[in-house]
Amino acid sequence: MPGHATTAGIAVDAPERMRDLGRELAALLRPGDLVMLTGELGAGKTTLTRGIGEGLGVRGAVTSPTFVIARVHPSLSGGPALVHVDAYRLDGGLDEMEDLDLDVSLPDSVVVVEWGDDKVEELSDTRLHVVIERATGDAGGTAGAAGVAPEEDERRRVTLTGYGQRWTDGALTALGAAFA
Repeated sequence: MPGHATTAGIAVDAPERMRDLGRELAALLRPGDLVMLTGELGAGKTTLTRGIGEGLGVRGAVTSPTFVIARVHPSLSGGPALVHVDAYRLDGGLDEMEDLDLDVSLPDSVVVVEWGDDKVEELSDTRLHVVIERATGDAGGTAGAAGVAPEEDERRRVTLTGYGQRWTDGALTALGAAFA
């Protein structure tokens, strides 16, 4: 684990806001950035990535690459391409990820990996780890099927942790404060 880590926490209350967060995050990203997304099914990983794609100005609809594993979205504006990977079905760790040649794409692209925990950390000492957690418990309203009030169902807590020197400039902290 690299020596430097910077963390910011953000509350997101709707899918549109998750997409907005992705657009804002895209403004901080540059070629060579590795972004790992962690969260349960339906937490908003692909919605966040869709916003990143919009912010980077890439071609093509950003959808879950579950069945193709990886999808490349070239830039329409001369910026970095977005490489969107869904590692959910990959269980071979970095060996299996190496077959995707992410190390070749990484220097010139922004690589976003859903379900990348314990699979892609070795690609870069500098990375951004985004954890998306659903709200839990009953907020006093009428509870839905899972015991979560309907208005709470869309609420997420997003924790961004930047590892390495790349993320020590205060940009994540500023994003957290601006997005509140």
